[in-house]
Amino acid sequence: MPTIGVAVAIPEPWATELQDYRTAVGDTTATMIPTHITLVPPSQIADGTVEEIETHLEQAAHQVGAFGVHLRGTGTFRPVSPVVFVTLVEGISQCEQLAEAVRSGPLRTDLEFPYHPHVTVAHHLDDERLDQAFAELADFECEFPVTSFHLYVHDDQQGWQPTRDFPLRPAD
Repeated sequence: MPTIGVAVAIPEPWATELQDYRTAVGDTTATMIPTHITLVPPSQIADGTVEEIETHLEQAAHQVGAFGVHLRGTGTFRPVSPVVFVTLVEGISQCEQLAEAVRSGPLRTDLEFPYHPHVTVAHHLDDERLDQAFAELADFECEFPVTSFHLYVHDDQQGWQPTRDFPLRPAD
Protein backbone atom coordinates (compact mmCIF):
# COMPACT_ATOMS: atom_id res chain seq x y z
CA MET A 1 0.00 0.00 0.00
CA PRO A 2 1.49 3.36 -1.00
CA THR A 3 1.91 6.11 1.57
CA ILE A 4 0.94 9.61 0.47
CA GLY A 5 0.84 13.09 1.94
CA VAL A 6 -0.60 16.37 0.74
CA ALA A 7 1.17 19.65 1.45
CA VAL A 8 1.92 23.22 0.43
CA ALA A 9 5.55 23.39 -0.69
CA ILE A 10 7.68 26.20 0.70
CA PRO A 11 9.32 27.98 -2.26
CA GLU A 12 13.01 28.74 -2.74
CA PRO A 13 15.18 30.11 -1.34
CA TRP A 14 13.44 29.45 1.98
CA ALA A 15 12.80 25.74 1.36
CA THR A 16 16.52 24.98 1.10
CA GLU A 17 17.40 27.38 3.92
CA LEU A 18 14.99 25.69 6.34
CA GLN A 19 15.84 22.16 5.19
CA ASP A 20 19.57 22.85 5.54
CA TYR A 21 18.96 24.28 9.01
CA ARG A 22 16.93 21.23 9.99
CA THR A 23 19.79 18.96 8.87
CA ALA A 24 22.43 21.09 10.61
CA VAL A 25 20.59 20.95 13.94
CA GLY A 26 20.72 17.15 13.76
CA ASP A 27 17.32 16.19 12.35
CA THR A 28 18.45 13.32 10.13
CA THR A 29 15.00 12.90 8.55
CA ALA A 30 15.23 16.35 6.92
CA THR A 31 16.98 15.18 3.75
CA MET A 32 14.00 12.96 2.93
CA ILE A 33 11.30 15.57 3.62
CA PRO A 34 10.77 18.63 1.40
CA THR A 35 10.04 21.80 3.39
CA HIS A 36 6.26 22.13 3.57
CA ILE A 37 3.02 22.95 5.37
CA THR A 38 1.13 19.68 5.87
CA LEU A 39 -2.47 19.45 4.70
CA VAL A 40 -2.87 15.64 4.94
CA PRO A 41 -0.37 13.77 7.13
CA PRO A 42 1.26 10.55 5.90
CA SER A 43 -1.56 8.17 5.02
CA GLN A 44 -1.60 4.71 3.52
CA ILE A 45 -3.93 4.34 0.55
CA ALA A 46 -5.20 1.26 -1.23
CA ASP A 47 -3.44 0.26 -4.42
CA GLY A 48 -5.25 1.60 -7.48
CA THR A 49 -6.85 4.59 -5.73
CA VAL A 50 -4.41 7.31 -6.84
CA GLU A 51 -6.64 8.41 -9.74
CA GLU A 52 -9.66 8.78 -7.41
CA ILE A 53 -7.53 10.76 -4.95
CA GLU A 54 -6.19 13.01 -7.70
CA THR A 55 -9.74 13.75 -8.89
CA HIS A 56 -10.71 14.58 -5.31
CA LEU A 57 -7.68 16.89 -4.92
CA GLU A 58 -8.55 18.70 -8.18
CA GLN A 59 -12.00 19.40 -6.78
CA ALA A 60 -10.59 20.51 -3.42
CA ALA A 61 -8.16 22.89 -5.15
CA HIS A 62 -11.09 24.80 -6.65
CA GLN A 63 -12.66 25.41 -3.23
CA VAL A 64 -9.91 27.76 -2.01
CA GLY A 65 -8.46 30.73 -3.83
CA ALA A 66 -4.75 31.47 -4.01
CA PHE A 67 -3.51 33.22 -0.88
CA GLY A 68 -0.44 34.63 0.79
CA VAL A 69 1.58 33.06 3.57
CA HIS A 70 3.76 35.00 5.96
CA LEU A 71 6.11 32.94 8.12
CA ARG A 72 7.68 34.60 11.17
CA GLY A 73 9.27 33.32 14.34
CA THR A 74 9.14 29.95 16.03
CA GLY A 75 6.75 27.86 18.08
CA THR A 76 6.72 24.43 19.63
CA PHE A 77 4.31 21.61 20.41
CA ARG A 78 6.28 20.59 23.51
CA PRO A 79 5.57 18.95 25.90
CA VAL A 80 2.88 17.15 23.84
CA SER A 81 5.16 16.49 20.86
CA PRO A 82 8.93 17.12 20.42
CA VAL A 83 8.57 19.57 17.53
CA VAL A 84 9.84 23.10 16.89
CA PHE A 85 8.36 24.95 13.93
CA VAL A 86 8.27 28.24 12.07
CA THR A 87 4.89 29.87 12.62
CA LEU A 88 2.40 31.22 10.14
CA VAL A 89 1.30 34.76 10.94
CA GLU A 90 -0.72 35.06 7.73
CA GLY A 91 -2.48 32.34 5.74
CA ILE A 92 -3.61 30.28 8.72
CA SER A 93 -7.33 30.30 7.96
CA GLN A 94 -6.76 29.57 4.26
CA CYS A 95 -4.53 26.59 5.16
CA GLU A 96 -7.24 25.39 7.55
CA GLN A 97 -9.89 25.69 4.82
CA LEU A 98 -7.67 23.92 2.31
CA ALA A 99 -6.78 21.14 4.76
CA GLU A 100 -10.46 20.61 5.53
CA ALA A 101 -11.28 20.38 1.82
CA VAL A 102 -8.53 17.85 1.06
CA ARG A 103 -9.14 15.76 4.22
CA SER A 104 -12.61 14.76 3.02
CA GLY A 105 -13.93 12.06 0.70
CA PRO A 106 -11.26 9.44 -0.02
CA LEU A 107 -8.76 11.28 2.23
CA ARG A 108 -11.05 11.59 5.24
CA THR A 109 -8.83 11.02 8.25
CA ASP A 110 -8.96 11.48 11.98
CA LEU A 111 -6.03 13.56 13.15
CA GLU A 112 -4.02 12.64 16.23
CA PHE A 113 -3.83 16.34 17.16
CA PRO A 114 -5.90 19.39 16.13
CA TYR A 115 -4.74 20.85 12.80
CA HIS A 116 -2.27 23.72 13.22
CA PRO A 117 -0.50 24.86 10.02
CA HIS A 118 3.25 25.21 10.55
CA VAL A 119 6.67 24.43 9.03
CA THR A 120 8.62 21.87 11.07
CA VAL A 121 12.30 22.75 11.61
CA ALA A 122 13.25 20.24 14.34
CA HIS A 123 11.58 16.96 15.26
CA HIS A 124 12.39 14.14 17.69
CA LEU A 125 15.57 15.76 18.97
CA ASP A 126 16.73 16.20 22.55
CA ASP A 127 15.54 19.26 24.47
CA GLU A 128 18.86 21.08 24.01
CA ARG A 129 18.63 20.83 20.20
CA LEU A 130 14.94 21.76 20.21
CA ASP A 131 15.75 24.81 22.38
CA GLN A 132 18.56 25.70 19.96
CA ALA A 133 16.24 25.57 16.94
CA PHE A 134 13.58 27.56 18.78
CA ALA A 135 16.10 30.33 19.60
CA GLU A 136 18.12 30.39 16.39
CA LEU A 137 15.11 30.68 14.07
CA ALA A 138 13.17 33.12 16.25
CA ASP A 139 13.96 35.92 13.78
CA PHE A 140 13.19 33.91 10.63
CA GLU A 141 10.71 35.64 8.31
CA CYS A 142 9.49 35.29 4.74
CA GLU A 143 6.38 35.87 2.65
CA PHE A 144 5.19 34.08 -0.48
CA PRO A 145 2.06 33.41 -2.52
CA VAL A 146 0.41 29.98 -2.37
CA THR A 147 -1.04 29.15 -5.77
CA SER A 148 -1.02 25.35 -5.51
CA PHE A 149 -0.42 22.32 -3.32
CA HIS A 150 1.20 18.94 -4.00
CA LEU A 151 0.49 15.26 -3.68
CA TYR A 152 3.58 13.47 -2.34
CA VAL A 153 4.30 9.74 -2.42
CA HIS A 154 6.78 8.20 -0.01
CA ASP A 155 9.67 6.25 -1.51
CA ASP A 156 11.79 4.23 0.94
CA GLN A 157 15.03 5.23 -0.84
CA GLN A 158 14.35 8.85 -1.80
CA GLY A 159 11.84 9.98 0.82
CA TRP A 160 8.84 12.14 -0.03
CA GLN A 161 8.53 12.83 -3.75
CA PRO A 162 6.09 15.36 -5.25
CA THR A 163 4.05 13.58 -7.90
CA ARG A 164 1.43 16.11 -8.89
CA ASP A 165 0.68 19.82 -8.47
CA PHE A 166 -2.89 21.06 -7.89
CA PRO A 167 -3.41 24.75 -8.77
CA LEU A 168 -5.76 26.72 -6.55
CA ARG A 169 -8.38 28.92 -8.15
CA PRO A 170 -7.22 32.51 -8.72
CA ALA A 171 -7.41 34.80 -5.70
CA ASP A 172 -10.78 36.44 -5.11
